[in-house]
Amino acid sequence: MILMSMLLLWGCGQSAFNGNPFSEKSLDKLIGEGQYAEAAKMIRIGLTADTLTEIQRYDLNSKLEIMDRIRKDFTKVDTAVLSYIKQYHPEVSAEEIAQWEASGALECKIIDGEKRYFKNAPRNLFRISKQAQSYMDQIRGRQSDDLDTFLAGYIPQVVKGAREQGNRTSPAGVPYSHLVQPVKMKIRYTLTVNPNEVPDGEIIRVWLPYPRSSSRHSDIRLLATSQDEYIISPESYPHRSIYMERPAEKDKPAVFSYELSYTSSNQWFDFKPEDIRPYDTQSELYKKYTSERKTHVIFTPRIKELTDSIVGDEQNPYLKAKKIFSYIADNYPWASAREYSTLENIPQYVLENKHGDCGQVSLLFITMARYAGIPAKWQSGWMMHPGEVNLHDWAEVYYEGIGWVPVDQSFGYVQSDDPDTHYFYTKGLDAYRYIVNDDFSGNFYPAKIYPRSETVDFQRGEVEWKTGNLYFDRWDYNMEVEYE
Repeated sequence: MILMSMLLLWGCGQSAFNGNPFSEKSLDKLIGEGQYAEAAKMIRIGLTADTLTEIQRYDLNSKLEIMDRIRKDFTKVDTAVLSYIKQYHPEVSAEEIAQWEASGALECKIIDGEKRYFKNAPRNLFRISKQAQSYMDQIRGRQSDDLDTFLAGYIPQVVKGAREQGNRTSPAGVPYSHLVQPVKMKIRYTLTVNPNEVPDGEIIRVWLPYPRSSSRHSDIRLLATSQDEYIISPESYPHRSIYMERPAEKDKPAVFSYELSYTSSNQWFDFKPEDIRPYDTQSELYKKYTSERKTHVIFTPRIKELTDSIVGDEQNPYLKAKKIFSYIADNYPWASAREYSTLENIPQYVLENKHGDCGQVSLLFITMARYAGIPAKWQSGWMMHPGEVNLHDWAEVYYEGIGWVPVDQSFGYVQSDDPDTHYFYTKGLDAYRYIVNDDFSGNFYPAKIYPRSETVDFQRGEVEWKTGNLYFDRWDYNMEVEYE
């Protein structure tokens, strides 16, 4: 890759307008105000300069791409939004709409002088606002969450199985994790490029998500591929992929697929807070995973103030992490997310809008944990629960003497009176996972040439050809799961 993800997408130092009558500052002001048409004109004028470096030209084109992606996310008009809301709140007032917009519960932007709502804003409103939720509940009754119901029955059995293994400890007396009740799955993953997105005969390059070998994943067996030739990336790459390519055919979709089977185990760490040893703060691991990282792990004044208020005088790493976990679970409800590539600082977005999807709250947790002196990192892939197969992100925290421990911030609490079960996702992960990524915004193997569709995560896939990237609206993906 030429440069890494969002660092490029949101600015590269030296102005691309040197020698032109416009400044990058005025361009960013136009974009910030939603004057996309005017900003695009300015960029196209800037691109005519023959003094631009490749990085400067790349940066300007990336700004055009970001504006286009935001337009694709913000497609709802006020009449459609109002019609949806009135299904559950027929007497909604203009004042209520304005309040929801101001709070971020009803997400909208002014783009080129017209108000546009996030495409999932109407449904998100009834997830984010408790007042709006009450209107929906009055109409259709309180709906149970199938996944929560499944986990409420499943996780107690996982914890019970782990306890029955006994207190397995290291020679130094440090508890090991428990791997229990493995689940075997067979999957078929398919990525289909729409007909005529790429000219006939031109090579289409694709990267499909592929599972990582780990203590949780074993016996990974590739059974079939759509292409005879493929490349599986080394485990050392943060995004695990299987790479394929083929020529486009006129008027025909280009289909890429593979089938595999694997075994995934539940993992639960049966340790007490006092089992954690003091950190070696001079180690490379500690320094790396407690540091800031642009653009989504930044210790802003607001992050510092909020984390300090949550953690207080607590010194134990697990208890600090548990406090952060609980605060986020209690205050930031899940809502369908905008494309990550359009957000400059995701944790800041969560704080400002008071909601987030799995990856957004995981990045907030990681940032707060790192600021609190707890090594934390990203992990993601798919959730594979029966009836709930979807993209999913979580985190891992490192405790000295114990190792990397999974934390699923988005799954939050499990409905149980047993503390170990209730807080299972502060130190455990269920078996219904497809682990692909061990970091965010990393490199691909083979290298991707053009800007990514997803600049943070990698779950759906990535597609490009010789003249550029193919964004998500130009292809489809599908995950099929069989439980054996």
